[in-house]
Amino acid sequence: MLCNRPVTATVGVIGVGRMGLPVCTRLSCAGLRVVANDRCPDREHGVRAAGAGWEDDTERLAHRATVLITVLPGSSQLREAMAVALGALRPGATWIDLTSAAPGTGAELATCAHARGIDCLDAPVGGGPEAATTGTLQLFVGGSGEVLERHRRLLELLGRVEHVGDHGAGYTTKLLVNLLWFGQAVAVGEALLLARRAGIDLDVLRSALDRSAAASEFVRHDLSALLGGDYLESFGIDRCCEELAAVVALADEHAVPFELSATVERAYRAALARYGPIDGELLAVALLEERAGARLRHTGPD
Repeated sequence: MLCNRPVTATVGVIGVGRMGLPVCTRLSCAGLRVVANDRCPDREHGVRAAGAGWEDDTERLAHRATVLITVLPGSSQLREAMAVALGALRPGATWIDLTSAAPGTGAELATCAHARGIDCLDAPVGGGPEAATTGTLQLFVGGSGEVLERHRRLLELLGRVEHVGDHGAGYTTKLLVNLLWFGQAVAVGEALLLARRAGIDLDVLRSALDRSAAASEFVRHDLSALLGGDYLESFGIDRCCEELAAVVALADEHAVPFELSATVERAYRAALARYGPIDGELLAVALLEERAGARLRHTGPD
């Protein structure tokens, strides 16, 4: 891809893994001056191939950045990176976090940033690496409307912007979206295992579900992966558990009844205990299959 690259303010990107590298690429190829950093130095080649610059030192990267974007696996990695970056960002800079972090972690870091005159947006994203590559992510943005409007064109390079409220609302919304998706995965898995035992063809059932009151994005788009033997290895089961633990803790903090969602969390924790911290967002369903002694697959040979 050829990139038209006028001189612009510098966008720093911390984290260029499965999600961060396509984010870095889209920004660079839109003509922004992008400099990236990652604690895995072997990712430098991919960054340079995307037309972006590389900076080994997180502190120097943050000091150079007018806008700093973090795209990290979870709360602990975010806290570790920002412990260095926040002290180096210059007053007047903006920090935009695309990490699916715990709201409490984001709030602590945003308070520190504001005290130094740094604007913040939490903008965790929905969608995987393919959506990041094509610019079709869904960004759940929390923060000031004025700050968002100032950076809207940049964010819209990545996907659809949903302004869901003030600081922290983006983190919470993303956790709730993922909670409901994880819950659908477990519920659909249980339902299909029962259907199979009852002698119902799973492809026929799926078509019926898609036209019924039980239709959902999971049934329409993600069930095909499960029936094809794909447990969606673009995200780790340990990260799923981290997000579920964060949202269950948030419900406890606000004294909200959360029994059903706590059951979903236990299902994912059981899968983590069984399989270890490997990739697979649908491994909770794999554990259900194992316990049932049956696999959910399309009609015909596996």
